[in-house]
Amino acid sequence: MSTTDTDTGTGRTKDPATAKRHIGVSADGELGEAGSQLSTAPVDTAVPGSFGGSRAPGALGWLTWTGREVVGWARWFWRQLTSMRVALILLFLLSLGAIPGSLIPQSGTDAQKVADFKDAHSILGSVYDKLGLFHVYSSVWFSAIYILLFVSLIGCIVPRTWQFVGQLRGRPPGAPKRLNRLPAYATWRTGAEPEQVREAALKILKQRRFRAHIEKDAVAAEKGYLRETGNLLFHIALIVMLVAFAWGQLFKSEGNKLIVEGDGFSNTISQYDDFKSGNLFSTDDLTPFSFNLKKFTGTYERTGPNKGTPRTYQADITYSVGAYGKEKKTTVKVNEPLKIGDSKVYLTAHGYAPVVTVRDGKGNVVYHDAVPMLPLDPNVTSQGAIKVMDGYKNAQGTSEQLGFSAFFVPTFAGAGKGDMFSQFPALDFPVLALSGFHGSLGVDAGIPQNVYQLDTSKMKQFKDAKGNIVKARLLPGETMKLPNGAGSITFDKGIKEWANFQVTQQPGSDWALIGAFTAIFGLAGSLFIQRRRVWVRAATGADGVTVVEMAGLGRSESAKLPEELGDLAALVHDQAPTKPDTDEAAVETDPDAEPSVPAAEGAEK
Repeated sequence: MSTTDTDTGTGRTKDPATAKRHIGVSADGELGEAGSQLSTAPVDTAVPGSFGGSRAPGALGWLTWTGREVVGWARWFWRQLTSMRVALILLFLLSLGAIPGSLIPQSGTDAQKVADFKDAHSILGSVYDKLGLFHVYSSVWFSAIYILLFVSLIGCIVPRTWQFVGQLRGRPPGAPKRLNRLPAYATWRTGAEPEQVREAALKILKQRRFRAHIEKDAVAAEKGYLRETGNLLFHIALIVMLVAFAWGQLFKSEGNKLIVEGDGFSNTISQYDDFKSGNLFSTDDLTPFSFNLKKFTGTYERTGPNKGTPRTYQADITYSVGAYGKEKKTTVKVNEPLKIGDSKVYLTAHGYAPVVTVRDGKGNVVYHDAVPMLPLDPNVTSQGAIKVMDGYKNAQGTSEQLGFSAFFVPTFAGAGKGDMFSQFPALDFPVLALSGFHGSLGVDAGIPQNVYQLDTSKMKQFKDAKGNIVKARLLPGETMKLPNGAGSITFDKGIKEWANFQVTQQPGSDWALIGAFTAIFGLAGSLFIQRRRVWVRAATGADGVTVVEMAGLGRSESAKLPEELGDLAALVHDQAPTKPDTDEAAVETDPDAEPSVPAAEGAEK
């Protein structure tokens, strides 16, 4: 018994004929069906440059020729589009096209950054705008790549799936005429009958999980179908990921809401500070729920290199689902959102909301509320605006609007330097700096305004009798008097905190995750599982002795195939051992005879 990788026993392909045998077609065409269908990959076919051939005279001939030409080019284009090469190119282009979506501000994510970029780069911004780089994922060119990749994958998978199903329903092909032409080969002579050898080989191959059957004088077996299964799963998973991504982009919604402690939120579009959604999103798709922010808790590192880093960052809320849902308590933390139906509520930001009271010249309270301040740095140095739009009258009894530019620090620093800033994010030494204006805030024009900024174009700043601007730094409980009996503003001792919540609905994200894991497992199967075929032929030789031949053929070159064939041959050999030659028997009976030279292993007798 012997095993060899090729006819020469080297295991390497050295000539074109051997290379053809390696992929399943011998130079003589002897393998035929035995070497076919080891893969479901489409075979590239040569296509001529023109499909119409010669054109007959007349209008009918021109129409016939044009029709053949159009159909021919359409088939050629479809073959190219559904080829693996083009699919990989499109996948690469899709990945390449996503790079500017990560590096360049996107209008759908942050329109303000896009506006700032255009202001800072007038020429480059104009070029980016024309190329659609500020809205990459909804641009024409990105959508074209996306759709072509989708069509390419479907056109590639459908025929391969049907072909693979046909292979599963069929039987492994019969043995080729000359097994010694295959990459892995073994042969020996045995005293067992051919039927006994085939039955033993069939049982052994089935125990090794080969699909096997007896055809004519040989056993045909095949194994490794999971390779093609993994390949198809990988491509199907890519389609699932593309569909999930498209579904999520079309039906997604994302909104932000700043909530001060004690206030609440209901999941309706009118309640959001800003809201954006996919093209097919409808307000009916919003999950009905509401919640109240009871308390925000933030603690910070006091010492060490991580001083000021949050240790605790959580919002205690109560929520209910539906119009009459039971109220429940929960805690929302960073990266631990509240999940309600298809919606997720994330905690994204935090700040302070000093409580202020504004009175007119007669002492009447015209404004009392917590004013959210916008953080400017990690230590929560913040700025904001206080706007008194209704109910205020000046000393002359004329209705006016008041505005205060506010600057807040939770832990004051900077005294004597002409400025102020916070040196720690906790409320250790809160200070509120104010300067006042009176006149018109411009809110009656109907133009949206930034809640953190004042429009002072139609306002005058309060000044004292000497013409100095009225401004003050207030500690909790202190009051700043406005000149000429205009009233006062008090920084109350109660300082509230606010939290910003992002409510998202991203349908299809679970399917995208499933598709990603399936693609990984499918790719692993297609890379590490080898599909191979084994044949065992047992036939009576010219001298009446049974000759056993075993050979293997794999889809691709692998050192494991000869090794596996050797193991199988050893098992079959145990059931049908080698029969000694008559010359060898004579040597045993005649000790004085000279030993004969054994034939080379693997040689045909």
